[in-house]
Amino acid sequence: MVLALRRKVNIKVRQPLSRILIPVLDPVLKEHIEAVKSLILNEVNIKQLEFIEDTTGVITKRIKPNFKTLGPRYGKQMKQISALVAGFSQADIAQLERTDSWTAEIDGVKIEATAADFDITSEDMPGWLVAAEGKLTVAMDITVTEELKREGMARELVNRIQNIRKESGFEVTDKIRITIGKNGQTDGAVESYGDYIAAQTLAVSISSADSITDPDTQNIELDDLTVSILVKKA
Repeated sequence: MVLALRRKVNIKVRQPLSRILIPVLDPVLKEHIEAVKSLILNEVNIKQLEFIEDTTGVITKRIKPNFKTLGPRYGKQMKQISALVAGFSQADIAQLERTDSWTAEIDGVKIEATAADFDITSEDMPGWLVAAEGKLTVAMDITVTEELKREGMARELVNRIQNIRKESGFEVTDKIRITIGKNGQTDGAVESYGDYIAAQTLAVSISSADSITDPDTQNIELDDLTVSILVKKA
């Protein structure tokens, strides 16, 4: 679900994001997610996973009756059911999802329904994307801060440098020296995450240069940016 949300706004997995929120409706589901929390965060490249009990102001849900399931059972009462459901508050919707049960009495007829008898959708909020599937809802913070942007750029540089290593026929254990052409979008990443880049690529040094004249220099495309990178054996 998180990867689908990333694709929706074209945010690559190499770009770290700060957090996802998961409303707690089912203690067992929470326990299962908690058991694989670190795996999830690693796979989707998110810093934090937070469970929330009160979604007010965070996630807005809309609900309407599922006529395919309720119609055959309560056809004569559907108009009144629709009116009642239209008046549901966010707390009412949360209660339905939590208990998987809703009852009412209309014209002497007892109405009994479960969450499957309703179409429940989640609305995106400014700065967030929301996805829902069954009882599980995920809200993802899509705000990319300057610090997150630098880390994402560092990960992109690691990917491109590793590709250069392979294309150059270097051995896996070969140490290298890296020179990166100065650029407003990469300088901060090199400054903040130079040690990370070095550790991932076995670099003994990383330097920046206004211009690189070595014929082995490669011009690498990073989205709409062209970066000059020179990789040499140490």
